[in-house]
Amino acid sequence: MERRRRIVIVGAGFGGLELVKALADAPVDVVLVDANNFHTFQPLLYQVATAGLDGDDIAAPVRGIVRKLKNVNVRLGRVVDIELDDRRLLLQDGPPISYDRLVLAAGAVTNTFGVPGVEEHGFGLKSLDDALRLRQHILRQYERASVDPSLIDEGVLDVVIAGGGPTGVELAGGIAELYRNVLGGDFPNLDVRRARVVIVEPGDRVLAQFHPKLSTRAARTLASLGVETVFGQSVAGTDGKVVELGDGSRIPCSTLVWTAGIKASPLAEIVRGQLGDDSLTRGGRIVVDHQLRIPDHPEVAVIGDLAASIDRDGELLPQLAPVAMQGGRLVAKNLIAEIEGRPLEPFHYFDKGTMATVGRHDAVAQLPGNLRFSGPLGWLAWLGLHLIMLIGFRNRVNVIVNWAWNYFTYDRASRLIVGWDEDDPPDG
Repeated sequence: MERRRRIVIVGAGFGGLELVKALADAPVDVVLVDANNFHTFQPLLYQVATAGLDGDDIAAPVRGIVRKLKNVNVRLGRVVDIELDDRRLLLQDGPPISYDRLVLAAGAVTNTFGVPGVEEHGFGLKSLDDALRLRQHILRQYERASVDPSLIDEGVLDVVIAGGGPTGVELAGGIAELYRNVLGGDFPNLDVRRARVVIVEPGDRVLAQFHPKLSTRAARTLASLGVETVFGQSVAGTDGKVVELGDGSRIPCSTLVWTAGIKASPLAEIVRGQLGDDSLTRGGRIVVDHQLRIPDHPEVAVIGDLAASIDRDGELLPQLAPVAMQGGRLVAKNLIAEIEGRPLEPFHYFDKGTMATVGRHDAVAQLPGNLRFSGPLGWLAWLGLHLIMLIGFRNRVNVIVNWAWNYFTYDRASRLIVGWDEDDPPDG
């Protein structure tokens, strides 16, 4: 009998887990490798950062997710090198892992573009740790101001968000509502109305990937929440107390959140070291063929944010969860086809639409066929989609309960200060 192939998957994100589930009944042995023992539902990180949800509401243990899949083993570890010729992964701890087929699905990290001070003083929002650190920091700033209200004039309560995309808009709306509906009552001695939430966007509108009417609707909702928007400018630097913009203007601010860009996981650099610079010619991502494989190493596939996958017009696909999930299903289908001697299929991404919530019962949704929703209808669509995508019955119940509590009481329960001190440098 032919030995069962070992499929090693790096990354337990949306794409990696979709691939694992699609291989559940395949005659292969799967090893799932991740630096964390949990999967994070990244679209709701901003709600953790703004005290609407707690960390374990949007995270699920990887071993629990794959427990019923008999052909899957989980390995906790951080990949430090890939020996492509020998087909081995080297991990920071423990023995190497050999593979017959390798799938890289490690996602993306925050890209600060080398802007001075952002790495040291800014906050990203790509991981659960990022969200918890940001929440801790915001709550501590209020405690500082309650002791010395004069700090408000120095921007201790102010938040500048670099980037007016979906993450920046959702975070801005969440922070504005947290300030107005919750912390204003917690700190009656503070004039919370003086706290500023500012979005700095290099373009001429927020949510640039949406239809202009939806962008206008989102901007109007943000303004009603007291969120300021600065267009045509970018963040030029920060020292942790002042944010400087490209035109030289300065905003006193102790909280800078960087949502202005992401880059492929450091695994891309490891592949560069193996194959040379030509392997990373599309936006820092790993170039792949139509089957999402590395051309010179067809035994290695790349999916999600790490892959420079393209659409029918040759343009890079966005670094979004649906792209990763559809890529995971395609790679699984092709791995099985390869075993069965059938031809492989190319990857064709189907865009199911984009959504962003802006505030309380207000969201924008853009779907195929020029369908557009906004307001309460868009918000209900956003709620339903995120509940469906969220992994785990317990998590769904917790999120529903918390959303209902937040909606009817205007309260947010997840505002405990534990762990990091305010002076701890955040992870970018």
